[in-house]
Amino acid sequence: MTGLTTGSDAWWRSKNGPEWHREADGKYRVTFWWRDPQGKEDESSIQRVWVNITGVTDHHQNALPQSMQRIAGTDVWQWQTRLSANWRGSYCFIPSTRVDVFTDRHNDQAFDRTVLREGWRQLLPQAIADPLNPLSWMGGRGHAVSALEMPEAPAQPGWDRPQMPVSTPRLLQWESARLGNTRRVWIFSTGEVEPGERPLAILLDGQFWAQSMPVWPALTSLTQRGELPGAVYLLIDAIDTVHRSRELPCNTDFWLAVQQELLPQVHTVAPFSDRPERTIVAGQSFGGLSSLFAGLHWPARFGCVLSQSGSYWWPHRGGQQEGHIIEQLKAGRVSAQGLRIVLEAGVREPLILRANQALYTQLQAIQPLVQWRQVDGGHDALCWRGGLMQGLIDLWKPL
Repeated sequence: MTGLTTGSDAWWRSKNGPEWHREADGKYRVTFWWRDPQGKEDESSIQRVWVNITGVTDHHQNALPQSMQRIAGTDVWQWQTRLSANWRGSYCFIPSTRVDVFTDRHNDQAFDRTVLREGWRQLLPQAIADPLNPLSWMGGRGHAVSALEMPEAPAQPGWDRPQMPVSTPRLLQWESARLGNTRRVWIFSTGEVEPGERPLAILLDGQFWAQSMPVWPALTSLTQRGELPGAVYLLIDAIDTVHRSRELPCNTDFWLAVQQELLPQVHTVAPFSDRPERTIVAGQSFGGLSSLFAGLHWPARFGCVLSQSGSYWWPHRGGQQEGHIIEQLKAGRVSAQGLRIVLEAGVREPLILRANQALYTQLQAIQPLVQWRQVDGGHDALCWRGGLMQGLIDLWKPL
């Protein structure tokens, strides 16, 4: 908007989050804005406003962290980047009074990975969503984030036309004798299918899909439109980071507990089919790894796997060695024969992308029922939510 003084109240009222324009090569130049609540530079203690964009400037990038720049004499901080027309991702801002978090070396030299991770670890608890952007939520790392979608970002089934659910998810407490802990599980039933014939989808990191980014409206929409069958959805809470890191990466006890303790309990309140080809296990990151682990080891129960940004580097974070599941497949200790699998990863999560590509190459040779999707995004729930719905649609389609 022209004719307004930069930083004036009227100028700020004209802002609704990031702004962009298309450049000659088809990419978009995007400008981010943040208003310093303390005012101008001579009134404010803010020294940096770090920009954390998933897959662009976040801790997964072995590159110099980026800070907004203040427009002198104003309360305006701004920063620009270029993104492709189909990019989608989440971002947050981290205002800081410190200049030494990344040793304040503003040059082109990439930092040591451990220095970067430690710096981000210190900063992320202070992260905030974009106050100008109404599309914000609590991210999986415990801080608020905001959504950004470029004009040609692919459609996300269900999320584009959400519908209020006709039933309320049921919340249960699962006390596991095998695992020695108690956690929440959510059960959501849709459709008018005969109860015992309803397919089952197990969603790992269930607390996120139940609370931070609830899936009920998207699932309801797709069911009402006939793109998903009536089904039972079981969302399993990870409890916390410590339990998640122990139970999801290739943990036999976790999946035995699910089968022997949890599924019988759920079946009493929401009957579902026990056919493996009608049962999906879905997860992201460690959850993606865990989903394929379940399918490979119990194919007679879990016949369909939806893995998004699966951590197939595990347990070798450096990526110099092949991950556990790839090693097992190559050695013939497990087989994917008969499984239906959807693998998805983002081009902006390099370690995970390489591991998923290696896994896909290995699976292709023995299992034709593998779908591979590569998305223009990072390690990001804003990308995962669309792939989650599309994966459910694809895996429940008749062969």
